[in-house]
Amino acid sequence: MSFDKDKILQLCNQWCKNTLMETLEIEYIDAGEDFLTAKMPVNSRVHQPMGLLHGGATVALAESVGSAASLMFINTERQEVRGIEIAANHLKAKREGTVFCTAKIIHQGRSIHLWEIKITDEQGKLISLCKLTNMILPRR
Repeated sequence: MSFDKDKILQLCNQWCKNTLMETLEIEYIDAGEDFLTAKMPVNSRVHQPMGLLHGGATVALAESVGSAASLMFINTERQEVRGIEIAANHLKAKREGTVFCTAKIIHQGRSIHLWEIKITDEQGKLISLCKLTNMILPRR
């Protein structure tokens, strides 16, 4: 199967409808054979009480992108993805603007995918670094 960036981005953005991803205004903007990138606005909707980007919103972004990225490597008619572990290190605060999230594959096995996920600001400075493990299951 050949890689079709436009089709992948269109599908990922369609899957966001009526989900947490739509609530967080996550938009998939780039894809390659081993990565997927999305962006999310930083505003009061994703702030914690101190007016900073909430770590939970950051982790939701990371898991959304990493899980969607695993879909690029499976047959979605016969298989589905489940996130089974995520770890995050929040390195820099962000009050407003946009964050960009890129998931890159570290390990692509038949039943386990491991992703390194970087969340950066508009200048490319690292905001958070995450690691996501996805399990690939037969569709029921």
